[in-house]
Amino acid sequence: MIPHPYLLYLGEPKDELSVKTSRGVAEWRPELCIGEYRGPACTLTLGLPHLDFAEAAARGARTLILGVANAGGLLGAQTVADVVAALQAGLNVASGLHERLAAHPQIRAAAEAANLQLFDVREPPPHLPIGNGRPRPGRRLLTVGTDCSVGKMYTTLALERELRARGLKADFRATGQTGIFIAQSGVPIDAVVADFIAGAAEWISPARDDDGWDLIEGQGSLFHPSFAGVSHGLLHGAQPDALVLCHEPGRAHMRGLPGRSLPDLRTCLERNLEAARLTSPHVIAVGVALNTSRLASDEAQRTCRETEDLLGLPCQDPIAMGVGRIADRLQQCFVSSEAA
Repeated sequence: MIPHPYLLYLGEPKDELSVKTSRGVAEWRPELCIGEYRGPACTLTLGLPHLDFAEAAARGARTLILGVANAGGLLGAQTVADVVAALQAGLNVASGLHERLAAHPQIRAAAEAANLQLFDVREPPPHLPIGNGRPRPGRRLLTVGTDCSVGKMYTTLALERELRARGLKADFRATGQTGIFIAQSGVPIDAVVADFIAGAAEWISPARDDDGWDLIEGQGSLFHPSFAGVSHGLLHGAQPDALVLCHEPGRAHMRGLPGRSLPDLRTCLERNLEAARLTSPHVIAVGVALNTSRLASDEAQRTCRETEDLLGLPCQDPIAMGVGRIADRLQQCFVSSEAA
């Protein structure tokens, strides 16, 4: 468990997506967040008090969360300096970047000198199994997407909240750094050796016999040349009974790949279902989740209606509209099938 309250690190972001981890923690675990640290050139905010490291420690913060994302997941020179300053101010440090805090001599020395902890949440647990594809009891839902960062984690968390509000057993299973910070458990799937990705997905969603749902956070996209391998392994290991397709309307190109367009929704959904059938022959789609944050309200509603007409599935923005109708479809499909 990472000690809280947290100070959320924004650094010197270039765009909103670069601080998605800090934003996700602030939105889904606000009770754990005491403030944000922004560099001098930062123009973004999470709406939290802007504190330096000493101020945050004085107010009771215990850990600095490096909630930033960049190409390659590297610690830049300024970030290293900020981490050392945070440790010297009395804060533990947790990071979701690929470059490990503990592997950096300057950071490790500062932590040892202050008798503080470093948490690298992108370090997979040891001894993960190789996937076997054998059927296992329980119900599982996986979110999939047309691209990276289109709302798979938000959709999964919203479904957990909705199903629990209905009195159903449902558990969010984190597969990325932001989700792990929120859930305080999970596996960073994109840091797992390729042969073990499917096994890691099986490991975080083991057999269950309580009629509950494992809601598994999707990663990447089958159509993203950089990350399709992770998405494929997750589909096989999750052995999902149900899929929810996530998409951001109007996105100009695949994230980080100018000139490469996103797939159309029907093709994307069909390919994900096809891949999932290797280990879950009876998988079905139960809904579409759109990130309509860049659209006006009337345009967002119209886009959802058009998507419903196209795919014959309930379509909602999980943040602006909730996921009630998607949850309705999930219950209708699986309560009726169990009764039969």
